[in-house]
Amino acid sequence: MGRAIVREPQAFLMDEPLSNLDAKLRVEMRAEISSLQDELGVTTVYVTHDQIEAMTMGDRVAVMRKGALQQVAPPQELYDHPVNLFVAGFIGSPTMNMMQATVEEVDDGLGVTVGEQRLTLAPEALELHPALRQYVGRKVVLGVRPENLEDAAIATETPTDQRLRGKLMLREALGSEIIAHVEIQAPPVLTADTKELAEDVGTAHHFEAHAKNQSTTSKLVGRFNARTKVREGQDIEIAVDTRELHFFDTDSGLGIYNVVAEDEDHPDAQAPGA
Repeated sequence: MGRAIVREPQAFLMDEPLSNLDAKLRVEMRAEISSLQDELGVTTVYVTHDQIEAMTMGDRVAVMRKGALQQVAPPQELYDHPVNLFVAGFIGSPTMNMMQATVEEVDDGLGVTVGEQRLTLAPEALELHPALRQYVGRKVVLGVRPENLEDAAIATETPTDQRLRGKLMLREALGSEIIAHVEIQAPPVLTADTKELAEDVGTAHHFEAHAKNQSTTSKLVGRFNARTKVREGQDIEIAVDTRELHFFDTDSGLGIYNVVAEDEDHPDAQAPGA
């Protein structure tokens, strides 16, 4: 890097420069490279499989899949408004939870049925996903980030129609928070996108088992407050922040936002708004 810097190039190309470093040194070098880039002001193209590097170091991030460009956007936009299932599942750690759901009308708004449970959507969700009204009575892929799930015993202000029931299968204590693995009665999402994502993180065997056994259960991973008292094997209620839910077309995998996508194969698929 030093030899490259002294030549004062117009651009740097870095191809996974931190892949062989241990975790602590990788964090330190990530910050060092970011500081150098800011100081030098030289355009840098940085190739990485580490999404944390991409999210923390990039001004704009391009997500590639099998040589095809999926989405280019600032890191936060990728996280908040993924264009499709692949981007949604690839960005974020722990990854986005996905399950099958059916859109239904609820009074003056909308809700989604997950297994035998129903979530009423907050008005903010409909403002961000107005095209969801076109999916009433149809199945969609419902996505929810781990930080938008909480132990209902702590999030007591969450209405009962914005909660899901399940069983705690695993509890990982990280000090500042609890990573809770909860099993609920809801069909998992078994598509080419989710299969590839499972292969990428080494859980393809779980995907194949679900497909073979025609599983009716899904696993949710939530970031719970460290004060939670839930224990493994217990039945629990999960508070869901329905303002932050994500929705995807089951056929095309495209995000459901507010613009009808121009796609001959999937004319009803939805693409993000401008």
